[in-house]
Order: sequence, then C-alpha cells, then structure tokens
Amino acid sequence: MADKTTKELYQERNKRINDAIRLEVPDRVPIEMSFGYFPAKYLGLRCSDAYYEPDKWLGALKRTVLDFEPDGVFYIQGPFPGKAMELLDPKTMKWPGHGVSPDHGHQAIEVEAMKPDEYDLLMNDPTDFMLRLYLPRTVGAMEPFAQFPRLSAGGYGYVDAMTLGEMLARPDVAAAIERLQKAGRESIEWRKRMPAVGQEIEKLGFPTKGMGGGGAPFDQVSDFLRGMTGAMLDMYRQPDKLLELCDQILQKTLARIAGMPRREDSPRVFMALHRGSDGFMSLKQFETFYWPGLKAVILAIVDRGMVPGIFFEGNWTARLEYLLELPRGRVLAHFDSTDIFKAKEVLRDHLCMRGNVPGSLLQTGSPSEVKDYCKGLIDVVGKGGGLIVCPRVVPDEARPENLHAMIDFTKEYGVYA
Repeated sequence: MADKTTKELYQERNKRINDAIRLEVPDRVPIEMSFGYFPAKYLGLRCSDAYYEPDKWLGALKRTVLDFEPDGVFYIQGPFPGKAMELLDPKTMKWPGHGVSPDHGHQAIEVEAMKPDEYDLLMNDPTDFMLRLYLPRTVGAMEPFAQFPRLSAGGYGYVDAMTLGEMLARPDVAAAIERLQKAGRESIEWRKRMPAVGQEIEKLGFPTKGMGGGGAPFDQVSDFLRGMTGAMLDMYRQPDKLLELCDQILQKTLARIAGMPRREDSPRVFMALHRGSDGFMSLKQFETFYWPGLKAVILAIVDRGMVPGIFFEGNWTARLEYLLELPRGRVLAHFDSTDIFKAKEVLRDHLCMRGNVPGSLLQTGSPSEVKDYCKGLIDVVGKGGGLIVCPRVVPDEARPENLHAMIDFTKEYGVYA
C-alpha cells in the first residue's frame, strides 16, 4: 500500500465497491464505514467538537479514516455550526453540548408540525404554510412569524405590502429577523473556514457517497410533518389526503432528482428509510402508502445513471421480495436488523447487500467474536460477490480493537480466488 499514490488507492477502492454493487466479483469483499461520533471516543475528544470545534473535528475524522483504512466512507458526521443552531433554536433536535451531554450523540425530536386538518393548507399554498405554521412550530427563532396574516387573504398590491410592513415593524418580529440574520452570518463564516468534508476525505484516497437521494414520500410526511402517530392515524382516518400529499411530495422529489449532478467515478447517493419496515405497517399498508412512492424515487435515481445506496432501517425481512422489482445490479441495500442470510436467499444475484455487523457486538464483544461474525457474512452472503461489509448502524461506542478486527479480518479473509 505504501508505494501507491492516494489517487491510485482511491481508484482501487472505488472499483472494488462499484464491482460489488454491479454484482461483479471484486478482488476481495469491500468494507465501507460510517464512523459517526466514534472519532471522539477514539481520540479523546468530545462529541460536541463536531459542532463547536470544526478544525479539531475534521482532523479527528481524517486521523480515524487513515488509521482504520476502510474502502469507502458512506456517511460523515458533521461538523455543523453549533452557535448558529443555538440562535435558530430548532425544536426537532438536541445535539452534543446543547440539550444532551457533550459526550453523547445528537437526538432527533419528533413534533407534530402539521395538524390533521391542515393537509389542504400545505398542498394549496406551501409557502404560506411553511412561513406561518411549519417554521414557527419547529424553529424557536421563528415563533413570532406565527402571528403573520395570510397574504392575499383580503387585498393585493400595496394592501398586502402595508400589512407585511406593519408585521415586520412589530418588536417581536423585528427581533426574530435580527436573530435569523445573526444565525445566517454565523453560518456564512462557518462555511468560509470549513472545507467540504467529503472532498477532504476523498483527497486521502477514500471514496465517499454523493448527495442525498430523497427517500420515501411517506417518510417525509411521518418524519417532518405529521409525526409517527399522526401519519399512522391518517392511514385509517384520512387515507386519501395522505396519499394526495405523498404524491405531491413525490413529484417534487422527482423534479429535484432530474436536476441532480452526476459523478461518473462515484455515482452513489444515499437515502435512509424510517417507517416502512416490518414493525410499522402491514404489507397491505406498505403496498398502498409506502412502496409505490419509494419505488418511483429509486427508479428515477437509477434512470439518472446513479446508484441508490439505501439504508433499510429496522427489519425488512418480510418485504425482501419487493426489492426484486428493482433493476438488477443497480441498487445497494444496506440492511440493519433484517435477516441478511435470508436476504441472500431472496436477493441472490439481484442486489448487492451492505451490512450488517451488530453495533452491540462491536461495543461489547471480543475481536474473535467479531471475526467469527464476519466470517459467516463472507462465507454465506459474500459467496460469489454482492457483499460490502460494514456495521449495522454508526458505531459511536465501538471498541477500536473490534473495528480493527472487522476491517482487517475482512481484508485478509474476504479475498476472492
């Protein structure tokens, strides 16, 4: 390895990953990593450094990637501008040093940002809904904007302009605008001194994934608008409205995909799925509310010449056969708690699988136990190709010796004759 340039190493690793995705047999089983907050534990930093010490965090990311040498990095944690986020005061997230301990990862907070009787408000006037309802409910700095009247409700031209001017002159709204501007300036300064982290990792010789690819429209309703409880109730109480909004979201997602730039060397994009797994809805509901929109998004990404790298969060064992409807060798399926050995039986010679070394094993097991698990993956799931080894989820609390065991053993044992 020492006599190869970083460019040569990048090309070698990238080819190995792309060969596996295309169901061609690579020289050996590839390893991809998402390190999450592990660099903090590994190098004696705090997780909050990802939000308040960006130079330190970037250095830790680089050091971690170079020390462990996976073939690729498909998700990079931060850094994010913590001071700007404090000014905005998002209600949907707590992060290290703000709401949770500086030594622990962030936490997503679910809110009901759209009420059950507001479907038409969102679909008929998305801008008005976002300004007066959604953002004031999810961003503390924008709470005064909830007092805005709906523009064009009673007049046009100078009437609306005067109404808007009166609202902007209110002390609470003026203070909110000043706060937003301060957050914006903080974010701009942050971006000036922070390089593109993915590009920095690739300069070291490690391919990363591209931009986000979207996801299931139902997830966007459930994650960001109605919340899990609201979306589940709406499947029974107002399914037509739910389906109508899912279709509107789908059309916007497809338009965005059509304009996405494409990288020839690394065409992979990432998406995570949240509410379509076995424990959230029946197969009939899945066929009605979830799969049609998700499938359309996946096919649009494939048609654009890119590879969807899909994180199937939770257990998708009962839904594996649906994935046979996707194009062969054009999709990467990252499995969490799905039975990956059953997945090999169902998806053999159809989709490449990434996974699924348990986080609990990496945190509490021994290196020999990690090697035994990886051996089973390689022997069964990796037979004939179509496997990329990685943890099920980000290994924030993993023992370094166990991560080394996973990566080093796969490199030594996972060689194809």
